[in-house]
Amino acid sequence: MLHTDIPTRREITALASTTAPWCVSIYTPTGADPAEPDAHRVAFGNQVRDALERVGDGEARAALSEEFDDLLDDPEFWRYQSRTLVVLATPARARIYRLPNRLPASTTVADRFLLTPLLRTVTFPQTAYVLALSEGAARLVEVAADGPAVDITPADLPTSAADHAGKSSLGDRAPKGRVQGYEGRKIRVRQYARAVDQELRPLLTGRDTPLVLAAAEPTDALFRSVNSYPDLLDESLPGNPEHLSPEELAAHTRPLLDRHYAAQLAELSDLFGKRGAEGRALTDVADVARAATFGIVDTVFVDIDVSLPGTLADDDGAVTFGTDDEGPDVLDEIARRVLLTDGRVLAVRGAEVPGGGPVAAILRYPM
Repeated sequence: MLHTDIPTRREITALASTTAPWCVSIYTPTGADPAEPDAHRVAFGNQVRDALERVGDGEARAALSEEFDDLLDDPEFWRYQSRTLVVLATPARARIYRLPNRLPASTTVADRFLLTPLLRTVTFPQTAYVLALSEGAARLVEVAADGPAVDITPADLPTSAADHAGKSSLGDRAPKGRVQGYEGRKIRVRQYARAVDQELRPLLTGRDTPLVLAAAEPTDALFRSVNSYPDLLDESLPGNPEHLSPEELAAHTRPLLDRHYAAQLAELSDLFGKRGAEGRALTDVADVARAATFGIVDTVFVDIDVSLPGTLADDDGAVTFGTDDEGPDVLDEIARRVLLTDGRVLAVRGAEVPGGGPVAAILRYPM
């Protein structure tokens, strides 16, 4: 089983806000094979030694070493991994994420964290929750990118519309004067759907993970009328899901997620073209860096496979390109500044960046 810890938008913003003399960012490819944890731990340990050698302050190095040693000496932690382990540490604190995306190994020591690889998981999270809902059953399934699906149904989730209504069947006759028949059935199912939503709310709140509904009509429409989770996708898995296994639900969900993200990207690419005609789209790295510094960027596309060593001036965003591949990165700093000005960062592959370069930006207004 894959074990994932995906940062929320709020966590990403907090990470982007973090600056310190010694910020260590380590990305280590891992896996779920129980025979491999020692190999993953050795690889991570080698990256830790590399990072500590670059920390020039003895006190900071000792504090970081203590944090990393604690992690390296925890065998239970290494038994439960996903596709990539990310550790972002300062001498005061370490943040740990296990991502379902396979990211290349990297070790960076700077005055801020390297976030662009991490943002790929947030941009297109290939994980989702599936709510399999019918009048006779309710289940919640967690779907990973390429790992097994897991039934995580809360114990207190209503078991059926009839049970929630305290009836043996929704077809029971109602007392005289009470709503019954088709309209009465709809009322009962809506009440049941509302109870399901309320029970899921504490589990889903703050997750930023897509929720896919698997339900037939009218249950689908009735649940959507009471749903409070903002990341419920518009497209549903059709038909009665009662007899579908978690893996069957996952098999139907993954193509749906691909369509959802492809549609999002296509819509934003079209918007980039329209904004270009209005003087509100940029592809030059220096121009995007300046716009990001002044808070003009609404959405930025960043190629996660490209590294541009260098720095941005604090006052005007002027770019100074460098040669140190293990130091600060221009594209990462652009992404950080967009995040800190409430902009949206899309960490994508090269072909998905409008204009064909390493970065492209949609502006809030012409620069």
